[in-house]
Amino acid sequence: MTVTHPALRRAAAVTAGAAAIVLLAAGAASAHVTVHPESYAKGATDGVLTFRVPNEEDSASTTKVQVFLPTDHPVLGVLVHPQDGWTAQVTNTKLKTPVKTDDGTITEAASEITFTGGKIGAGQYEDFTVAFGRLPDDTGQLVFKTLQTYSDGKVARWIEEPTGGAEPENPAPVLKLTAGDPTAAPAPAKSTAATTQAAGSSDSTARGLGIAGLVAGVLGLAAAAFALVRSRGTRS
Repeated sequence: MTVTHPALRRAAAVTAGAAAIVLLAAGAASAHVTVHPESYAKGATDGVLTFRVPNEEDSASTTKVQVFLPTDHPVLGVLVHPQDGWTAQVTNTKLKTPVKTDDGTITEAASEITFTGGKIGAGQYEDFTVAFGRLPDDTGQLVFKTLQTYSDGKVARWIEEPTGGAEPENPAPVLKLTAGDPTAAPAPAKSTAATTQAAGSSDSTARGLGIAGLVAGVLGLAAAAFALVRSRGTRS
């Protein structure tokens, strides 16, 4: 019958804990498609939305991005800002419920924007800017489900809506619509440099914790093995 030495059991526990830290670090470093700013006033007019798309794959590039706009609460007057290397195609859909505006009744609105032709490499991101004429005033949020296609054929589906609890595994970009002056400018988004620096700092910290945990596990295992050998030598 095989008996596990207590020191080895303790070392195994330390090593398992280190592995768990590494897994948590990998999760903390992940990113998903987001929309900026995070909120606008209901019914806001003549504004801009920016969809930030990070590349999460180490061995593949992002080659296609599809952003789906809600048509039950339509975004009116969508215009896409030209993006170097990318071609944008806007798909319009007939609305089930037309929207009345000061300029007349709107019967169609954008339902999808597809960006192709460009490339987002490993460790990089791209900002896709979209202007709008008016946001809806009859809902508290807009969910922009997004598909991200990679050069190896993999498709990341950022389509899960928030439920009020923990963030879903594959969250869709969400724009909060708040009560307030629809003509007022939204709060400025964090600068690109600050965002990139914060992400890099978080990633470095997570990786550092993982490495430290592994080192502790290896040292613990070595100490246990030494103690076991010494104990057997003393008994003999």
